[in-house]
Amino acid sequence: MTDGQRIWTISNGLSVLRVLLVPPVAYCLLVDFPDSRWWAFGIALVGVATDVLDGYLARRLHQVSELGKILDPLADKIGVGVIAVVMVITGDVALWYVVVVLLRDVLILAGGIVIRRRKGIIPQSNWAGKVAVVGISAYIGFSMLRLEALEETTAALMWASLALMGLSLYLYAQRLFVGKVASE
Repeated sequence: MTDGQRIWTISNGLSVLRVLLVPPVAYCLLVDFPDSRWWAFGIALVGVATDVLDGYLARRLHQVSELGKILDPLADKIGVGVIAVVMVITGDVALWYVVVVLLRDVLILAGGIVIRRRKGIIPQSNWAGKVAVVGISAYIGFSMLRLEALEETTAALMWASLALMGLSLYLYAQRLFVGKVASE
């Protein structure tokens, strides 16, 4: 089995862990107990750390796999999507924002499927997509805390994440319509 076909790697395990961290974050957001928002924020930070670490380790240990190319962005989308929906329910994030995030993800997924069918490869995330997820995560994270002192920063993060989502979507569309697909 080549490295690209390996299933059980440290990186893939970290992606699975990231998905498993979503329910505790959602619980902490939905159930009011002492410091529940800080617990949600802390658990979410562990998820962000696993995201950074899984990519680094995959490259460093030469464990980039076809499954990892699917698991990593899927874990991001599950984490961001579920937590964002929970935050709409709690009134911390606007519904229109979550619709934009989810619509972008659906469009990227559909484009990835088309590229897979046309070229037989699974495209990796682009740098703008990774930065957009960081921006979305930062906005959601700051929104979790509900700190008045951070309201302006939180609003700036929302607009920055929207701009980054637009840029990443443009770059993904370029891959689809122009045909440039990174095979890193």
